[in-house]
Amino acid sequence: MLLKKTVDKSRMWKKLVSHCKSMKKEEMRDMFEKDAARAEKYSINFENLHFDYSKNRINDKTLKYLLKLAEDAHLRDKIEDMFTGKRINITENRPVLHTALRNRANTPVYVDGKNVMIQINEVLAKMRRFSEDVRLGRHKGATGKKLTNIVNIGIGGSDLGPVMATAALRKYWAKGINCYFISNIDGTACAEVLNQVDPETTLFIVASKTFTTIETLTNARTCRKWLVDALGEPAVAKHFVALSTNAKEVEKFGIDVNNMFEFWDFVGGRYSMWSAIGLSIALAVGMDNFERMLEGAFAMDEHFRHTPFDKNIPVIMALLGIWYNDFMGFKTQAVIPYDQYLRYVPAYLQQLDMESNGKFVSNNQEFIKYSTSPVLFGGAGTDVQHSFFQMIHQGTSIVPCDFIIPAISHNEIGDHHAILAANVLAQGEALMRGKTVKEAYEELRKAGKTKEEANFLKKFKSFPGNRPSNTFLFKKIDPYALGMLIAAYEHKIFVQGVIWNIDSFDQMGVELGKQMALSILPELLGNAHGLQHDSSTASLIKLIKKLRK
Repeated sequence: MLLKKTVDKSRMWKKLVSHCKSMKKEEMRDMFEKDAARAEKYSINFENLHFDYSKNRINDKTLKYLLKLAEDAHLRDKIEDMFTGKRINITENRPVLHTALRNRANTPVYVDGKNVMIQINEVLAKMRRFSEDVRLGRHKGATGKKLTNIVNIGIGGSDLGPVMATAALRKYWAKGINCYFISNIDGTACAEVLNQVDPETTLFIVASKTFTTIETLTNARTCRKWLVDALGEPAVAKHFVALSTNAKEVEKFGIDVNNMFEFWDFVGGRYSMWSAIGLSIALAVGMDNFERMLEGAFAMDEHFRHTPFDKNIPVIMALLGIWYNDFMGFKTQAVIPYDQYLRYVPAYLQQLDMESNGKFVSNNQEFIKYSTSPVLFGGAGTDVQHSFFQMIHQGTSIVPCDFIIPAISHNEIGDHHAILAANVLAQGEALMRGKTVKEAYEELRKAGKTKEEANFLKKFKSFPGNRPSNTFLFKKIDPYALGMLIAAYEHKIFVQGVIWNIDSFDQMGVELGKQMALSILPELLGNAHGLQHDSSTASLIKLIKKLRK
């Protein structure tokens, strides 16, 4: 169902524009003082997740209008379309069924009359057999040694998901297993990993659906040569597996097609961690824990699919993002996990959000005049408090923040976790409350500053406050909690795409630069001349060739 007009022309959008003008004058600290139940009113408990969104520049009217915006976009119907296999990726005419990968109820999901759960379950069973064979030493290397070094070769979603999840679940790794990741085409990425591993104990996972991705296949061939030089050609079949659908090219590479793990066109790269792309995760943490991650995601899927929108965590996340991005004019978002194991979550969400919704054409084929994807960045707390938090607190741009914190650490050492938790809670309160010039002056005087010194410093020491944040509080970050968290962000991004009326599941913007790189490469290799470029590109090609000589 395509909307007849762009969302910014709708009646509710115009109401939100008008409402925003009045809300810009409101201070959150006043809202909390007037309403003692604000935190309870604007928070949602779901299993072991507490989602507090009370520190946002909203009131009941804001939510009423935003929820109506979602209803007007036929969000409930669009959610069902996704879960039931409708072809909602309209530019590529594909269903979008990463949710089927973690459908733990195993209810049938049909595409072109076929229940895709049958093949999904077959691949999961194959992943279990293979991962257990490797972990228990039944699948050995060419010299009979156990394979303990897992090297995942992929890029984009075939890298970022496994990198993030294996780091997040580090405490669940099998003893003796080591995981490495090669994604960048820069030769340093290969060299640094190969310098750390032993060919006799290394298993390479080549993740490429078509088995033609230039970065992945270049890196895979380099690793193949390294292995063959050490152990001979027959070793390839023992030390390489493929995550692909191109059996012909996989076999040509030397990989046993019985060790090829399939995934499908209805799974986009940035949503593929739940598929065979997660084989490195299963090898590191075990298939039981991998399936616990699927179960956590499935729980969030069910919450998203069936919960009324006003109590629906991904829907509320999405609406708040639209409120800030399109009405308040806050074009960035920071995600700050206060858990060292979650340090790669912001980078993972960057791709998930910005590749999904960084679009400028609506599903009606109209150029969009409103803002879509925010610029997302982040890092692990408390490290980032000593980097970009200066700008977060006192900069002229306002950056809504998502804080993620477990109540219990995997490493309860002394007072470390209490200090960590105190910091995340303090950041949310400080961003909300700020500090007035008057408060800064009084504080300086109490600290012993003279009137002249206090007057000079008071503005420098003040904080504007009224800066929004959400807090995600988990009991503990285990595989189940990780699955819930990532699924919540996936659905948030989907909801925003529905309201913005864009296709969140293609990535046309990735293609142009890759196409042009393929035309420049022969020139750098000396195999072509005279191709048409702008003067800057032409001169840079010439200079690089000169310097490389």
